[in-house]
Amino acid sequence: MTKKILISTGGTGGHVIPAITIYNHLKNNHETLISTDIRGLAYLDKNYNTVVINTPKLTNFFLLPFSFIKILFLTIKSFFLLKKNNISILISTGGYMSLPLCLAAKILGIKIYLIEPNMVIGRANKFFLNFSEKLICYSKNLINLPTGINQKLTTIKPLIRKEYYETNTTYFKNDNSFTIVIIGGSQGAKIFDELLNQSFASISKKISIKIIHQTSEKNINFLRNFYFQNNIESKVFSFDYNLYEILKQGDLCITRAGASSLAELAFLNIPFVAIPLPSSKDNHQYENAKYYKEQDCCWIIDQKSFDEQKFSKFLLTLINKSEDYLMKKNNLQKLNYQNTWNNVNQNLLEIFNEN
Repeated sequence: MTKKILISTGGTGGHVIPAITIYNHLKNNHETLISTDIRGLAYLDKNYNTVVINTPKLTNFFLLPFSFIKILFLTIKSFFLLKKNNISILISTGGYMSLPLCLAAKILGIKIYLIEPNMVIGRANKFFLNFSEKLICYSKNLINLPTGINQKLTTIKPLIRKEYYETNTTYFKNDNSFTIVIIGGSQGAKIFDELLNQSFASISKKISIKIIHQTSEKNINFLRNFYFQNNIESKVFSFDYNLYEILKQGDLCITRAGASSLAELAFLNIPFVAIPLPSSKDNHQYENAKYYKEQDCCWIIDQKSFDEQKFSKFLLTLINKSEDYLMKKNNLQKLNYQNTWNNVNQNLLEIFNEN
């Protein structure tokens, strides 16, 4: 039986990418709609049936009264949106963006399903946990999970965009250069743009490397000039819809530790060095990386104690395809055994088709 489903998302790719993936899993079986804030629109194109609920952040103490008034207004707007579209299931990918829709769904008695891709349960998901049907996550060992809700916990394989399954993960290189992909995010980060490249300049004098570097628009020219002056073959960019085509060229990836980014790298079987964002809420990026580290699939570097010389020595060892490097690659392959689009699709449909 076809159901009408609304997926609430917005903000960063960490929230929007799981929403996009779920949408593509459900669209052939159910009437599906995505709600997002203005920021989330950057990740969505005309292929998605989208509405905007632009929930304000609750970070500015002095603007809190105005923010609460706006959230009340948006809750009323969400109430009529859900009622008009006859929505029977609301799927929330977490974050403050979900607040008005989850409140309205609760008032209307609509079933709420929560998606938690991180290894630490988010504050919005924790708040709505008692009102939800299921909390869908990747591990039963979520941090900060309240007691007594095990019956609501449902684990699935990580949500990975369909194009990652469809791409040929084998990339044939036409040279012997060791390729390092740096995913600093389109907003950039100082450690990725000013510290790592000094290590690359150092090791490039000893061994042939190629750098593919994602950064912010404002840092593109600086990095291009830096790599050119140090005779390092490179590609520097800010945003690419076909990121998976870039990632699979890498022998190694250096990245933050967003849940979607790590899941996609793991699926592509690319060993990675995670440098978690120290300011991430509840240190969730570190916990995301730790999940893979405990399965011997990655390395973690603490940004606060970054040492350029130690990092250069560490990279040289990896570039020579050390036993540790090959072990990580083998473990990643084992981790994604039976992770297919069809298996995840069947699992999700079973969850949302329950009466």
